[in-house]
Amino acid sequence: MNENSKPKTLSNNAWLRDAADQLAEAGIPSARLDAEIILAHTLHKSRTWIHAHGEDPLTQREIEIADARLDLRLDRTPIAYIIGHKEFYSRLFKVTPSVLIPRPESESIITLLKKHLPTGATRLIDVGTGSGCLGITAKLELPALNVTLSDISRHALKVAENNATALHADVTLVQSDLLTQTPGVFDVVIANLPYVDKDWERSPETNKEPDLALFADNSGLALIEQLLQQLPETLHTSSLVLLEADPCQHEAIIALGKKLGLNHVETEGYAVALTKA
Repeated sequence: MNENSKPKTLSNNAWLRDAADQLAEAGIPSARLDAEIILAHTLHKSRTWIHAHGEDPLTQREIEIADARLDLRLDRTPIAYIIGHKEFYSRLFKVTPSVLIPRPESESIITLLKKHLPTGATRLIDVGTGSGCLGITAKLELPALNVTLSDISRHALKVAENNATALHADVTLVQSDLLTQTPGVFDVVIANLPYVDKDWERSPETNKEPDLALFADNSGLALIEQLLQQLPETLHTSSLVLLEADPCQHEAIIALGKKLGLNHVETEGYAVALTKA
């Protein structure tokens, strides 16, 4: 065996240094953190463990797996898709490229839900549920609610079903285009629908997320407006509607809601709370 054909031997620290350098050169701002997450996931260890075992050698197989995951990240695949999960409201949700990755800003919907939940509310629907992070979190935080998760994508619903099972959340799943196939009326409607305009500046990572979960016509408002139009016949009196959208879209959403008999209650971050009087 000549020198060039020998398997390379690397310690945890050596792999991390090289990976972080490659990620930084590719323009990824969280280079060191991403390298640590990739290696920790590969070794089935915590980042703290890796810090304490920096000089431990990696096996050839571990290097191959870590390198393959590094290549995905260099191609701007989001870390959540590489490791298969994302934390939301202190719980881990499984994610695949079939669903939007949960964002911290979406947690404002849960904050407003707990603050403005109508007295006596029993039925909640999470429209466009994706991974199920909002509806499942609502059920786990407010167990008395009967929660329905709906999505037009059967692939997304499968991810949501897996998350509900893993987190022991008793929810109902329905495949529906917005509210068209969802029976009955609801006390609470929450929705993080696609609201991104394709002309907006955005990170390269969003190119790896499903277009169906990101983009909407009419400056990103098309699906939110469709949902609002469907709401009057779907809500009980004194119902709560919680929508996520870019802050630049809030004024238009509040104005349309008012025309449809929905009063603006509060805005927090990306979340808008409306009520049916």
